[in-house]
Amino acid sequence: MSAAADPFDGAPLGAEPAAHARALAELRRARESAEAANEAKTRYLVAVSHEIRSPLNVIYGYAQLLERDHSLSGAEAGTIIRRAAEHVTNLVEGLLEISRIESGVLTIRQDLVDLRALLQHVVDMFRMQASAKGLTLTLDVRDPLPDQVKADEKRLRQILINLVSNAIKYTPAGHVTLAVRYRSQVADVAVIDTGIGIPPDDLERVFEPFDRGSLAAAQRQPGIGLGLAITRVLARVLGGDVAVTSTPGAGSVFRFRAMLPSTAAPARAGGRRGRITGYDGPRRTVLVIDDDPAQRHILRALLGGLDFVVHVAADGTEGIALAAEVTPDIVLLDIQMPGLNGWQVAERLRAAHGAALRIVMVSADAHAFRAGGDGRSSHDAFVTKPVELDTLVALVGTQLGLRWDEAEPVAAAAPPATTPTETGLPPEAAPLLARVRELAEVGHVRGVERAIDDLAGAIPAAGALAAVLRRQLGDFDLRALLGTIDDATR
Repeated sequence: MSAAADPFDGAPLGAEPAAHARALAELRRARESAEAANEAKTRYLVAVSHEIRSPLNVIYGYAQLLERDHSLSGAEAGTIIRRAAEHVTNLVEGLLEISRIESGVLTIRQDLVDLRALLQHVVDMFRMQASAKGLTLTLDVRDPLPDQVKADEKRLRQILINLVSNAIKYTPAGHVTLAVRYRSQVADVAVIDTGIGIPPDDLERVFEPFDRGSLAAAQRQPGIGLGLAITRVLARVLGGDVAVTSTPGAGSVFRFRAMLPSTAAPARAGGRRGRITGYDGPRRTVLVIDDDPAQRHILRALLGGLDFVVHVAADGTEGIALAAEVTPDIVLLDIQMPGLNGWQVAERLRAAHGAALRIVMVSADAHAFRAGGDGRSSHDAFVTKPVELDTLVALVGTQLGLRWDEAEPVAAAAPPATTPTETGLPPEAAPLLARVRELAEVGHVRGVERAIDDLAGAIPAAGALAAVLRRQLGDFDLRALLGTIDDATR
């Protein structure tokens, strides 16, 4: 029997120590890389824990208040709880977006987007926040825009929101401009600010996850450093890119370019839609199959209020039997359930009822996302939890071809016309703002609300600032609220 080959047989004298040194060097590099990854993971966990705990605290606190204090306004508490839940949802969605991208399961939609309306919506969203810092925020459309373009509307909106919010965050004075050009089917969007700027060595670094560059002024800002990282990746997934030029101390220009082909399809009706109150035609039947009783209750209340006949089942076996009995028009189906899972239930429902039955998967398992409706899948659409109820209602209408009855829309109040000089406050505002800060630092939400009301009542010039503080309190973004107070008292 021959001996196993020695990898060092025939090697020149001294080769073994050299190979050993190379192996040690590789191990050292691997250890340093692992230590850096662990450090980044620790920073990430600390930041995410804080970001999630704050809104969860307000949800938990207001739920307890509703149980104890029957005089508390349910509508007021519901609004605050919803906004806090949206904050958690947005954070989780951002993290899931990175996970989807890394695992290669990101699904890109081709929506018909009113580009001008989307741009105006983003500017309107941040106008009060900019005004509270004494900034002017403007939309500068430099070329004619098509009525509609084809794009993934959700991700296009996220790119614009991230760029504009970042510009406002890092601009202590001056202006932020959203400048748009559109030529040869290519949208060229520049977000121009007069902020703190970015050193040359940090121009690529700011696009790394959890990294906001080396400037101390940037490190002091709230956030976990995911916005620009997600923005660049999403831009590239959409076939475009994001780049930055900057002069430290003078400002930055973040430029997003992507092909957004125009379409001749009729534009959607402008203006705000009224609240949906029902639908035309015969009553339709909905079957909700979900093992979570709270989810069943929410969907029964929502759809029952719109004149649907709603039946519910707690598991797949019960749901299949109930479908055979009531012949629903549409099924809203959870995936993770005891016994048969949602995919198995969908296959059996499709086999028994054919394509006439519309099947919508409603699941918290975002990684299981499959769009459906392709003629090969057993389901027709997919919605992720937590469910945005208006989105779900719109999807049910689309699946069933419904024509909605709507109440007259309520006109939105126009934002107050403010200029940078109008945010200046008299000296007597200082103790009132100090009181708001004191209560915000200990998380006394009701106390902060009363203190903001006291500020607005005593100092008429603080009306715009109070409006921003109320919005940030409603979002339970106490870190941003404290930052706004700092900006106002400089």
